[in-house]
Amino acid sequence: MEDKILIQKAKKGDQHSLAVLLHSHYSFLFKYCIKLTMNKHTAEDLTQETIAKVIEKISLYKGEAKFSSWLITIATNVYVDNKRKNSRHQLWKQDQMQQRQMRWQMEYRNEDWNDTMQALGTLSDNMRIPIILKHYYGYSYADIAEMMNKSEGTIKSRVHNGIEAIRKELKTDNGESK
Repeated sequence: MEDKILIQKAKKGDQHSLAVLLHSHYSFLFKYCIKLTMNKHTAEDLTQETIAKVIEKISLYKGEAKFSSWLITIATNVYVDNKRKNSRHQLWKQDQMQQRQMRWQMEYRNEDWNDTMQALGTLSDNMRIPIILKHYYGYSYADIAEMMNKSEGTIKSRVHNGIEAIRKELKTDNGESK
């Protein structure tokens, strides 16, 4: 059957037509994913994820572009989203590993690693840095603002919000401090 007929039937819920349509485009999609990822296993995963998206979104296909172009668009978007997600996850994992290493080193040297340091490690850089500069090194808000090239009000806000987040982190489930 021609793609247009299969697409029309698939959009109406015909599972068999959708399966035939996807089967006929599988090789094309997989080859594109191989070129995109340069890794067979990643390409297999990306192809499967793209097919799942197509199954979910087939009713949204308007037919303005070729079906194969629509598949490529979906695969590309899934690939970019996964890369973005993986990069955020990798950064988080690196941060966690660095915190564990730092804690181990401090404990090994019999230096304090307390709950506050642990909570401080959960903050984003834009909150943690001003808090460290203000409360550990005694810089003024104006000095910190100049160092970070931010307004003094922004720095005050980040310090305040960061301290609130630390306080919240240090509270136990029953409302008592750790």
